[in-house]
Amino acid sequence: MQQKEKLIRFDWAIKRLLRHKADHSILEGFLSSLLGRPIRIVEILESESNRDYEENKQNRVDLLAEESDGAKILIEVQNETEDAYFHRMLFGTSRVISEYLQKGDNYDKITKVYSINIVYFNIGEGIDYVYHGTTEFRGLHNKELLKLSDHLKKKYKVAEIKDIFPEYFILRANDFNRWSKIPLDQWMYFLCHSEIPDDADAPGLQQAREQLQVSTLSIAERSEYMHHMREMNSLRDMFQAAREQARDEGLAEGLEKGLAEGIAKGLEKGLAEGIAKGLEEGLEKGLAEGLEKGREEEKQTIALKMLEMGLEVPQICILTGLAEDIILSLKK
Repeated sequence: MQQKEKLIRFDWAIKRLLRHKADHSILEGFLSSLLGRPIRIVEILESESNRDYEENKQNRVDLLAEESDGAKILIEVQNETEDAYFHRMLFGTSRVISEYLQKGDNYDKITKVYSINIVYFNIGEGIDYVYHGTTEFRGLHNKELLKLSDHLKKKYKVAEIKDIFPEYFILRANDFNRWSKIPLDQWMYFLCHSEIPDDADAPGLQQAREQLQVSTLSIAERSEYMHHMREMNSLRDMFQAAREQARDEGLAEGLEKGLAEGIAKGLEKGLAEGIAKGLEEGLEKGLAEGLEKGREEEKQTIALKMLEMGLEVPQICILTGLAEDIILSLKK
């Protein structure tokens, strides 16, 4: 597997290049590999959420496309940790639905929405790299799946109730190193490394190799792209350093507290059995408390560095999840 030169990161391409190209083959290839069926994009839409991006970055839509059957495909990329990201996914699909339901329309005009989320951090707890979420209704007592009648299947041209509701995909692209002949795996490798090996044959990757070379950018675009990459690297390094420092401090404090509590509890229960059991319980509790305190101190350390970098308080609230009053107190 030979490597090619580094290509433009997919997140930057979505925001700056792919939304303006008439040829949607790169996006179509990516979506076809993910959804498992041919995708044809007829239009890149300008969402209200995208238009007010500068005023409210929580409402951001990186790219909104319309499929040939009218379904809307929302693609978002998130580079840094956000505690409320699941809520943001829900808000994004809800807003797209409301935007494209015209006033006075019947509810059966609600469009199908696919929410594609490419994240470069560990969201939730799990070991897979792609997660898919749908809406189903099951009996409270017998767990039976509620189904559509044949009449409604024909009327709305869907097979199941879940086909009406939004579908969510989460692609964890922060640490993917496997290369295979599976199209989605090849796309995940590109999303993670910005490289496309010579034997790549997934839909859209050949076009990506040709169109997303850094050398094809204009001087102005290249300058903007390099600035984006420097900011990304700087922010990632800052988060990593603050995270490691906070984790080390939290673990040390947790171990110290756990040992003290464990010995005290052990003496109460007896030198033999008590110390052994008390140490175990105390260490477990102390580690948990230490890790929690470490996470909070990590966020505050990151927020303080962001203040020193000149970021605005509302932006820091979004990036760290801290309340505004806590961030303001760090200025003192």
